[in-house]
Formats: sequence, structure tokens, C-alpha cells
Amino acid sequence: MCLFCQIAAAAIPVTRLYEDDLTLAFPDINPQAPTHILIIPKRHIPSLTDTVPADATLLGHLLATAAEVARQQNLGIRQNGGGYRVVLNTGSDGGQTVDHLHLHLLGGRHMTWPPG
Repeated sequence: MCLFCQIAAAAIPVTRLYEDDLTLAFPDINPQAPTHILIIPKRHIPSLTDTVPADATLLGHLLATAAEVARQQNLGIRQNGGGYRVVLNTGSDGGQTVDHLHLHLLGGRHMTWPPG
């Protein structure tokens, strides 16, 4: 069982910031921004490359979850800035280090482009 599957199964404790039947959100242990939250599907999918058209609803739900968690963390657009970035790394060249599909929700600072 992969690391994120163990977290989803509560075999490894994390601070659960958001959870529903399909997804789980928790802080990244190596944050790259003041707010850095991982959003995972509870079902094991190794990467975006491994999704199929039938996963479209789950993929949309992951993005909707990211938006909800961003609202809960007060990362939304504000009069004097604000906002956030959602990143989905795929494969080793794409920066994926855990073979379980996940989104990174980053905020709390200005993001630069290109990311690296």
C-alpha cells in the first residue's frame, strides 16, 4: 500500500483539513509556500497518466475540493492581492515523488513564473 493510501486509510496520522467520500486534504510535510496542502483521491491512481475517461468526475471533484480548501484557508482573491496555485506533477520528470495522484494547493505568498 502506498504512502498516500496509508494516509487515506488512517494508518498514518495526518491533520485532516478536509475530507469527503472521494478526497482527503492535509498539509504537505515539506511546504514550499506558507500554505501548502496536498489533495488526494482516496482511491489509488498512480498518476494523471493512469486516468481514463471514466475518471473525469473524480478529476473535476479534485479541483472543486482544491477550491473549497482554498476558501477555507482564506486564499481567495482579495482586494490587495491573494490567490493560490494548484499544481499536479506527473512522472519523475514532472516532479512527482509519490506514485499516487495528488494536487498541491500553494498560497500565502506571491507565485513566480515559470515555476522551475
